[in-house]
Amino acid sequence: MNFIYKTILTLLPVSVMLASCSSDDPFSVAGPDDEPHILAPTFPDRNNGQLPVVANISRDANFAMELTVTPADYVDVIWYIDGEQTATGKAIDMPLPAGTYEMKVVVTTTQGKSTSREGIINVNPLDSDPWASEVSFERIVAPGQNAVLYGRNLSSVKSITLGDSEPIPVVYSTEDGNDVLTYTVPANVVNGTCRLELIDAEGMNYGANKVTVSSSALITSGTDRITSGATTTLTGINLDRVASLEIGGTKISDFTEKTSTAISFSAPALEDGEYPMSGVMNDGAEVQFYKNGQVETATTVVLSSQQTLWSGHHYVSWDLPDDSPNKTFNLIGMDVFAGIKPGAVMSIHYSIEPTAEYHQLRTTTVWWNDLPGTGTIEFSTDGVAEITLTKEALDMIQEQSGFICVGHGYYVDLVTLR
Repeated sequence: MNFIYKTILTLLPVSVMLASCSSDDPFSVAGPDDEPHILAPTFPDRNNGQLPVVANISRDANFAMELTVTPADYVDVIWYIDGEQTATGKAIDMPLPAGTYEMKVVVTTTQGKSTSREGIINVNPLDSDPWASEVSFERIVAPGQNAVLYGRNLSSVKSITLGDSEPIPVVYSTEDGNDVLTYTVPANVVNGTCRLELIDAEGMNYGANKVTVSSSALITSGTDRITSGATTTLTGINLDRVASLEIGGTKISDFTEKTSTAISFSAPALEDGEYPMSGVMNDGAEVQFYKNGQVETATTVVLSSQQTLWSGHHYVSWDLPDDSPNKTFNLIGMDVFAGIKPGAVMSIHYSIEPTAEYHQLRTTTVWWNDLPGTGTIEFSTDGVAEITLTKEALDMIQEQSGFICVGHGYYVDLVTLR
């Protein structure tokens, strides 16, 4: 018993010491010399090199985030949005206009060691807000030139701003039932990417993403397919600054037309095929080309002995309502057919819509009467429909308000003439 008593007395101080240590009393074990780490929140990895979305909110909610970092007592935290410092500290809580933003947060220790995280903030407009969506290349604009915006609820918009610009008046209209704003880019606006804001009659500002202002010659359309040996017109911005173009090693410096938005020339008479195309501006800078959503300093053009009447990707289904633009294909005007000589062959390149139950194509007048010698074409793969334009067919097109393609389950991709 005496032994047990002595043992208890010996262990008692140890138990008191252990009891005095409690996990309820937090303390930082990391010091100023340790590497910084962001423990929370967890940021998703990039997807194919693209920044992950870290917030998806409505414009009436703040962008809010709080970091857990280590060493907590020895770091500075700086938040950047679109490259500009917007907040400091371990938490951010701020409103943002509608649009897409790049966010970066940098954690730096007192010893200069740092770590960072990046992501995309999506701020969505409310259903009733004016909003301008990005359709194609209309967000690339030139100083002093007219530009357009497409979107919804735009009738209430009276002006816009580009970055820090003064309010710019706009003209509202509709195009195929869609809202359109037309405006003139200020001549003194600085080149670069800037935020676009819409301003209504009450002075309320609404975000609408970005616009890129450029003084470079940018060709936006006309380079997909060119008829060899024929006069070709390309469109874009700042095209009056083009000194020369080059197609397949052939230099072109004589232009039949050259304005800020269009340039025309006689295409070289080369064999049918694909050729590289580039250009030089008056100041020696490279001409730019807009293709597949990207701006590049060179492109590839298809030269063909066949004349291109239309190219694109237009869906056709007679099941759609009568007011749908895709009820028919009617994108080649009567004036085009008025200049075609009898005996010419028109080729319609089509591709299938794989989800359609069936695929049929007819070539008719606007009155839905089949052209002479044609009928219903049924198919299950991509192909080409060829129509010989006899005098009877050409007269019929003029007498019955024009030419259309009808049917179901296909896209018209290219129409050529030989």
